Amino acid sequence: MIDLDDIDRQILRILVADATQSASAVGRKLAMSQPAIWRRMKRLQEAGVIRGRRLRLNAEKLGFGVTVFLGVKLARKGQISLEDFERAVSGIPEVQSVEHVLGLYDYRLRVVARDISDFERVLRRRIMTLPGAGDVEANVLLSEERRPGPIG
Repeated sequence: MIDLDDIDRQILRILVADATQSASAVGRKLAMSQPAIWRRMKRLQEAGVIRGRRLRLNAEKLGFGVTVFLGVKLARKGQISLEDFERAVSGIPEVQSVEHVLGLYDYRLRVVARDISDFERVLRRRIMTLPGAGDVEANVLLSEERRPGPIG
């Protein structure tokens, strides 16, 4: 864990709102120089607090109106490695994230589809045919609110 001061927290809040901002833009908002902000951002990246600046696409605007969280239980534990399942499921373009979890299911997948019938096609033809895929539980996303995270 890294010690964060008030300026570090302000930088993180600004970047959470818009990760594309330059050190210069962040510095203007905080009335600090670009080099001072750049050094702080670099320290936060080296410490692993900031893990890149990902582009977040709006799936709905791209024609993917349905998001489903899918719990997947592996059917043949021991016969298929977790790495093989993860590699296979990661190759499906509709699968946006793969999370290995503890609980009723082994994996939690975030899957996007154009509509429910498209999701059914992805589920039947791609996900359920994966080696080791067993029981599944689908939860359709109704709405999503982005929270700023643990920094407030």
